[in-house]
Amino acid sequence: MISQKAKYALRALVSLARAQRGETMMIGDIAREQAIPKKFLEQILLELKRAGFVASRRGRTGGYELLKAPEEIRFGEVLRLIDGPIAPLPCLSKIAYRKCEDCREESSCEIRHVFERVTLATRAVLDSTTLADSLRLEDLPV
Repeated sequence: MISQKAKYALRALVSLARAQRGETMMIGDIAREQAIPKKFLEQILLELKRAGFVASRRGRTGGYELLKAPEEIRFGEVLRLIDGPIAPLPCLSKIAYRKCEDCREESSCEIRHVFERVTLATRAVLDSTTLADSLRLEDLPV
């Protein structure tokens, strides 16, 4: 399950992706549009700014804007930034690998084999889905 912070980060990025290229959005507008607490959104946008996803401008025409095109921002990279590794088990993490304490042998672990397939499928979807894709998908029925 993704954290609320990651969900808010993605929602903020989707709002910014809807804006015209070069157009900025004020924090208050994003917070209202996406029902995100403004103080929490400030922290999230700062983290996204440090990672190079967004830029901020001061002044009358100030606000936040995407630094990359929506086609270049993938859900997987945002989730890893905010939540860390995408893995349901520590033994499946690429960047934070840890042997499961209760596991005798990873190669014969039936649970690991099933969740490895789930993890690979999840990563494939998240690493191939961009903000632009999500904007096209929002009008499709579930």
